[in-house]
Amino acid sequence: MNDLTPDKNSQIKIRAHIIVRGKVQGVYFRQNAQRICNENGVTGWVLNANDGSVEAILEGSKNSVEDAISWFKVGPPNAHVEKIELSYDKYSGEFQDFKISY
Repeated sequence: MNDLTPDKNSQIKIRAHIIVRGKVQGVYFRQNAQRICNENGVTGWVLNANDGSVEAILEGSKNSVEDAISWFKVGPPNAHVEKIELSYDKYSGEFQDFKISY
């Protein structure tokens, strides 16, 4: 593949559901997740769950979503991610942007 040939993974669209557990609330996790997803062209939402976790739906190209998931595994500087639950669903294209939900 040369530099002008697009990577096929950049054309495949995926949807990921992620739950992040640990010290992930009160550390600007959602705001940073929104910034990272916007920078990567990922759409969906992120919210603080009642059980102290952070939950998100991510949609976009396979490469972009995987880049965002890599960030979710670490989070912002003051976070301490202990565990991640990740599942994939059928891409829906229902989102126009990436939002913080409440």
